[in-house]
Amino acid sequence: MARASQQNKAETSPKSGDLRYRRIVVKAGTGALTGPSGLDSEVMADLVRQVCQVRDASGEVLLVTSGAIAAGRSALGQNREEMGHDISSRQVFAAVGQSRLMHTYQEMFATHGAQVAQTLLTIADLSDRQSYLNVGNTLQRLLELGVVPVVNENDVVAVDEIGEVFGDNDRLSALVANLVDADLLVVLTDTDGLYSADPRTDPSATLIAEVDRVNASIESLAGEGLHPWARGGMATKLEAAKLVTASGIPMVMCHGRAEDAVLHAARGEAVGTFFKPADSKMEARKRWMLSGISQRGKIVVDTGAAGALVKDHRSLLPAGIQSVEGDFSRGESIYVVDPKGVKIACGIANYAARDIGKIQGLRSDRIEETLGYHYGQEVVHRNNLVLL
Repeated sequence: MARASQQNKAETSPKSGDLRYRRIVVKAGTGALTGPSGLDSEVMADLVRQVCQVRDASGEVLLVTSGAIAAGRSALGQNREEMGHDISSRQVFAAVGQSRLMHTYQEMFATHGAQVAQTLLTIADLSDRQSYLNVGNTLQRLLELGVVPVVNENDVVAVDEIGEVFGDNDRLSALVANLVDADLLVVLTDTDGLYSADPRTDPSATLIAEVDRVNASIESLAGEGLHPWARGGMATKLEAAKLVTASGIPMVMCHGRAEDAVLHAARGEAVGTFFKPADSKMEARKRWMLSGISQRGKIVVDTGAAGALVKDHRSLLPAGIQSVEGDFSRGESIYVVDPKGVKIACGIANYAARDIGKIQGLRSDRIEETLGYHYGQEVVHRNNLVLL
């Protein structure tokens, strides 16, 4: 992809009044940062330049980066055929590659007079309320000091996160955006955005410039990613878009190698696919609830209960529950899905999965006689419910 000269890039540097979005979380995926032999230093340097130009225009940027596993694989001289994609192998690559990735960023940001701070997180760090607040305070203080937080999943100790459920930091970037109450999430990937079909197999596929809401029809457009080192795909990016826009934060998904992609997004200019946010920003406590969603289970409700939740903003009662899937404990945040499997809400469960399985379909006044104890009439109270 052609690049402008350094002089032209300097001329396009935004000024303080040019930014539409002030606090921006930028997520750089493996597909955007790496080439055939590992990390692409040219792409990384250009990304760093754009981040620093946003900072120079009085903006704030948190960089959520992938690439540690790819860097470690390259450092060890391994290709994907020589060593598997199992969790232990990825953790080994991450252990070797994380310091190399951070050293590269540190040197690149230093050329622009910027300091960086490494922040390694797991989803569990954001699921616990106190830990969530502590991480938020640290990131806020770093931004106040003018330091660029460089965030990555702690793949050396993570297990669930390093697997296939929420790959390549997509989910983490949405949770960090919620955590710091960002104005915008920019997801840099190896495609130009969301297409009407897979452009690799369908020549008639067109780029979708704007998405009003991530619903079932939008989710059906997700295809499978082909980058050998990346764990994310379009499905995980749409999941991130659903989480962050539900909180009232817009998201841009675009090609990481597109010229000045971050700067265009920061100015509010058209680039890639723009995901419109909900009408109003979500309160801080409910943003935290989104960060703690358990992937170990979900509650399936009938059509009547789905309507009561979405249209009438009611609590979820056991009578409207068709089934419960997986295993989760009382107090965990879980997904609520309609009969078609569409995620319509998340909320804090008043009962464990095994208990919900016993009281599903029953009137609330039969909870105590069935379980022998009672935590309330609601399986999920409306005050602890977030619509998606």
